[in-house]
Amino acid sequence: MTTSKHPETQVLHAGFRADPTTGAVAVPIYQTTSFDLGTTQNAVELFSLQKIGNVYTRIMNPTTDVLEQRMAAVEGGAAALALASGQAAITAAITTIAQAGDNIVSGTDLYGGTWNLFAHTFKQMGIEVRFVDPSDPDAFRRAADDRTRAFFGETLPNPKLVPFPIEEVALIGEALGIPLIVDNTAAPLICRPIEHGAHVVVYSTTKYIGGHGTSIGGLLVDAGRFDWEKHADRFPALNQPDPSYHGVVWTEAVKPLGPVAYIMKARCCVLRDTGAAMSPFNAFTFLQGLETLPLRMREHCRNAEAVARTLADHPAVTRVIHPSQFTGEAKARAQKYLAGGNGGLVGFELVGGVEAGMAFIDKLQMLHHVANIGDARSLAIHPASTTHQQLTEERQRAAGVTPGYVRLSIGLEHIEDIEADLMQALDGLGRVSKAA
Repeated sequence: MTTSKHPETQVLHAGFRADPTTGAVAVPIYQTTSFDLGTTQNAVELFSLQKIGNVYTRIMNPTTDVLEQRMAAVEGGAAALALASGQAAITAAITTIAQAGDNIVSGTDLYGGTWNLFAHTFKQMGIEVRFVDPSDPDAFRRAADDRTRAFFGETLPNPKLVPFPIEEVALIGEALGIPLIVDNTAAPLICRPIEHGAHVVVYSTTKYIGGHGTSIGGLLVDAGRFDWEKHADRFPALNQPDPSYHGVVWTEAVKPLGPVAYIMKARCCVLRDTGAAMSPFNAFTFLQGLETLPLRMREHCRNAEAVARTLADHPAVTRVIHPSQFTGEAKARAQKYLAGGNGGLVGFELVGGVEAGMAFIDKLQMLHHVANIGDARSLAIHPASTTHQQLTEERQRAAGVTPGYVRLSIGLEHIEDIEADLMQALDGLGRVSKAA
């Protein structure tokens, strides 16, 4: 165990020193469905929350527990919860505190899967999502009412890549008694949402944390700073007897464990009932990825900045979307929130529209045509013909997707090889005059 506050150390040591039985330094994979409860008294204490322990892997597992402890330490949070995917994590983040008749206020700049979850599936569940432009933080205040249970935003939203105003929206939420939930999937380590006031941080561990495109998973990290009891009227799910768990009042029952009422409700009710558990094997692979995350993020950021500079000078490219290329308010936000680097995602627009975007993808030789981000290898996709093709052109543009927009997730290959593949794929495409 380590008391270090440095992420480079925490990703290797937090939450685990060695297996007490074998002395193994690598975290074992506890590939089991269930655990011996011991005496009947011990079972009573486990099920009544008098103590925390392993009962069933759908709710808690020793391998997954180390990942949760390690990520809580890295983020500076009080506790974490691993789930089966990033989508499962976002769903749990909201449904832990919101029910039919409630609403949340979300920034419009979102991953497409999150947009669909918010606009359609939550609507079917009776939870309204009100979308506002995050370039105006006060829009969150104007959209909120007595049934607003959370504010939501993405640190580095894909595809616009303009950082979310975390501190500004968090302060508005603090004044109203509304927590801010931030999806930090695209910016682990390079942005520290909790330090800027976020109350809950969400990850798709599938992306940079895993880093190798092998496993799907998600995480919630509870900062432990939001006063759920102070705002009891707004959060009955945590402050009134819960009929789904023996009438427990979460803010009271778990006080001996620390400020973890939110994460315990998410674990013992939402995860228990929806079953979106992370497998122990996937937790193991994420632990492996986490160990090298600080090194990988530095290289992702360095390579992506080089690619952004190169693309900005190419005559077939009309615009490059990367924080290093921003000006004005977008640049100021990037400098404030991306202290550890500008991220590994690069977007750019091609003259020639959809045809040029598709032609570019087909000419790539090394970069993979993949609908994912955060792999060690470089990836590319043309959203207008793939991930966003089901949207109208108006909706695509609102999301930041133009007909000729291409998204790159820059990997760890040698920068000369990455740029060589991009340049040969751009060769022969339509050109634009930079002077124009």
